[in-house]
Amino acid sequence: MSNTPLTPGIVANRLPSQAYAQNFGDHEAPLDRHEARVAADRCYFCHDAPCITACPTSIDIPLFIRQIATGTPEAAATTIWTQNILGGMCARVCPTETLCEEACVREAAEGKPVEIGRLQRFATDVAMAKGLHPFERAASTGKRVAVVGAGPAGLACAHRLAMHGHDVVVLERRPKAGGLNEYGIASYKATGDFAQKEVDWLLQIGGIEIRTGVELGRDVSLAQLEADYDAVFLGIGLAGVNALRAEGEDKAGVRDAVDFIAELRQTADLSMLPVGRDVVVIGGGMTAVDAAVQSKLLGAETVTIVYRRGQDKMSASGYEQDHAVQAGVRIIHNAAPLRVIGNGASQAVEFAYTQDGPDGLRLLSETFTLKADQVFKAIGQTLSGAPQGLAVSGGKLAGHQGKVWVGGDCAAGGEDLTVTAVAEGRDAAEAIHAILLNH
Repeated sequence: MSNTPLTPGIVANRLPSQAYAQNFGDHEAPLDRHEARVAADRCYFCHDAPCITACPTSIDIPLFIRQIATGTPEAAATTIWTQNILGGMCARVCPTETLCEEACVREAAEGKPVEIGRLQRFATDVAMAKGLHPFERAASTGKRVAVVGAGPAGLACAHRLAMHGHDVVVLERRPKAGGLNEYGIASYKATGDFAQKEVDWLLQIGGIEIRTGVELGRDVSLAQLEADYDAVFLGIGLAGVNALRAEGEDKAGVRDAVDFIAELRQTADLSMLPVGRDVVVIGGGMTAVDAAVQSKLLGAETVTIVYRRGQDKMSASGYEQDHAVQAGVRIIHNAAPLRVIGNGASQAVEFAYTQDGPDGLRLLSETFTLKADQVFKAIGQTLSGAPQGLAVSGGKLAGHQGKVWVGGDCAAGGEDLTVTAVAEGRDAAEAIHAILLNH
């Protein structure tokens, strides 16, 4: 449980016991075989499919959908995994509505795209249930690569390297592998311990050793890794969290949304997880939405997301914003926190309305106050201590430097998405492989 002191309003067991299983069940039911065939039949199988271009991992989407349509979902899964080894999780968490499905020809023509994400989940679920792992490890090259971080980027890199015959050691600071897939997404998006099942499935390739509880900078230095391994890949994510810079943010009841989500994901009995009566989430991204919706599902009476800019600037997709509203979450735009009010513990948050103009964000004189016995900060994550000797660009690690490659959320450029991290890890593995072959 959290070390954050609890206010009187933050309590466990707010709901009847049976409500937790219902609230945190599968957010979107998987397609059955008949539904999948019907959904697949809607695809035009475009020759120059815009959905492929829109996918950061460049999955051949028309091909895998055709394979589902012809009754071979196992072949479809292989098509998916060839480009995206974490295709099962990406099918659950990708913002497909702003990627492949937004680019779908049927979306442009009818406003209803082919359900690419659900079809991808169908194919990978069928194949995983049969124990299919359609990749074989090449003969050993004798080369050793260290991968730091067992998140999507690190796992994708490790699998591709192992497939090429290299020996891979993955160092992970947390007790479990999986990264954000395990600790950082809403529980209802990946039920049934899917993140760990996917890690176990991925490791079937062989040649990958995962060491948990090992942190770069504390237990091992980058210089040590460079000396001991032929190459190093860093997929260390973003462990730091931005501060509110508002008076009173150190009061009891105020905590980082990412810590709350991680705690929720690792709690066996959700009825024992305390939640406030009046919850305020500050931020506008997916973390804010996930924290807000799950607070509501845990039994909070009022949950409000407050974002400093307009709705069009929120990084959470329109689909996710709508989902939050449907779950009973209120979203207030153009407001910034001034101070957390309370005698030692949060009781309310005072906000000022904002105006976003050409000269940046300006606080207006008009203010308002929201009751809040629990406040979650979801205003972005930061790189927590760059390894010594590595260049930093825009607050993130710059690209390939000597024997070191980087990818995922810690890397400069790109979007902070699971699917992007997978693509970067996969591509780094190919680059490392090409260089190791010539040495």
